[in-house]
Amino acid sequence: MKRIYLIITALAALVSISGCRKLDVDVESQYVGGNFPETSSDYAALLGTMYSNLSSNYAINYWRMQELSTDEAIIPARDGNFDDGGQYRQCHYHTWTIDHPYVTGIWQWGFGGINNCNRLVSVLAGSKLDDATKASLTVEVRAMRALYYYFMMDTYGNVPLITTFPVDTLPSTQPRATVFAYIESELKAIAPSLPSKSNNAATNLLQYGRPTKAMAFALLAKLYLNSVTYTGIDRYKDVVAMADSIQSNTNYALDHNFRDIFLPNNGPQINETIFAVPYDQQIPGNQFTRFGFYYYLVQAYGFNVGLSIAMSTTPEFYDRFNIPGDARTQTWLAGPQFYPDGAGGFTNQPVLYPDDGTQIIIYKPLILVPGKPMDIGNTRLSQASGVRSIKYYPDPAITQATRLNGNDVPVFRLADVLLMKAEAILRGAPATAVNGEVQTPLILVNKLRTRAGAQQATSVDLQAILDERARELSWEGWRRQDLIRFGQFETEYPLPNDNLSMNKDVTRRIYPIPITEIRLNTNLRQNPGYPN
Repeated sequence: MKRIYLIITALAALVSISGCRKLDVDVESQYVGGNFPETSSDYAALLGTMYSNLSSNYAINYWRMQELSTDEAIIPARDGNFDDGGQYRQCHYHTWTIDHPYVTGIWQWGFGGINNCNRLVSVLAGSKLDDATKASLTVEVRAMRALYYYFMMDTYGNVPLITTFPVDTLPSTQPRATVFAYIESELKAIAPSLPSKSNNAATNLLQYGRPTKAMAFALLAKLYLNSVTYTGIDRYKDVVAMADSIQSNTNYALDHNFRDIFLPNNGPQINETIFAVPYDQQIPGNQFTRFGFYYYLVQAYGFNVGLSIAMSTTPEFYDRFNIPGDARTQTWLAGPQFYPDGAGGFTNQPVLYPDDGTQIIIYKPLILVPGKPMDIGNTRLSQASGVRSIKYYPDPAITQATRLNGNDVPVFRLADVLLMKAEAILRGAPATAVNGEVQTPLILVNKLRTRAGAQQATSVDLQAILDERARELSWEGWRRQDLIRFGQFETEYPLPNDNLSMNKDVTRRIYPIPITEIRLNTNLRQNPGYPN
């Protein structure tokens, strides 16, 4: 599938380049007779552009906006290294600006994806494809456009709503509830026409990384779970309905081994993946090992490349991984280090520093150097400070040229759906039965605990659900949204010797519209709490 994904991306580039033949043509469209797509391969290449755009930033800067603004991930400076103009500490302390590089870059990424989808809908409408093929491809594009809009609405709140190509007039900012309603209506309209996961491996291979019915249902469940945040209206019953719609397809099931879901060879064989972003050494975007490893361990993991020591988690977040027997604890590098077993676990052989033969230890505390903002120094001790995530298990195929991971990154998976249903029930929705089993929150949580080999829960409340989401979904890009929904986004986790404090203004629950966009389009209105 990853090879197919790469070929589609390359074909898309060729389709774009092939039109550069004459410079004296009055251009009304980027397509002319010489390059207008005709074959199914042409259209497959065109649709590849919306996936290559998604992968380009989903696991990097979009992910960082969702995680560095929470307790789940942190990039402290190390004697000035990795300060990068203070952009990471601005995320940590909620002091980002209207021209922060992530604020600007992800807006352009998201609306670039939306604009491309609008273009694809327009091209498909004018194609000579048969009606069935045209309808199928159009539904696929609309599903991806809804996904992009969800990312933008969740991240920026009030955003322009653009559904045509080309755009005749500069769009204006629309209320978040209006964008919510558009996403909901689109998904409900197209879900019946999207394909379903089957028990046919060849069919599932072709659908992998592309929208399905379950993807639409999972996105609707996210929309409804956060509806109070987005619109002020409770939609928890609808969360349960979407979760049950996904579970009605028995081809989705929890995988037996939690670590298998995130290994470098993950893919369509993972039973619980509903929608994932494929990555490999040629599909850029997954750089988790590059930025969040510890370079003294590279030889122990079977590769020898230059890697960063920057990204880790906060001690308070890691403290949630305290359940006896929980395999999810193995997704972190913490304490004395041992050689990996290649399957997500560890052997009993200690990893030693090459100079003095002592065992490598990763320390949980992040102790700042006095007088340096969010800087822990650059001694060997400070280099080993900060628990690292290896949830996306280090890829032995990583190369110095790209330093990319081949692990596909899940966007929606069944475990998340079960936790969404459990939370919705705790918030007031009636419990429902699936395959004759009434799924109470406790039963749903213990399904995940059982799979992880963790001690069973005896009771579950809302705080327990939030903590279980932290354990199950760490570094999957949902922490910011979860903390906002639980009213804990402004909770501060002070670091020792820290002389900075968090901006606890609730307007920081959404990011600002980039100032560059407002200057280009005066119809856009800045979000509350930010300067124009």
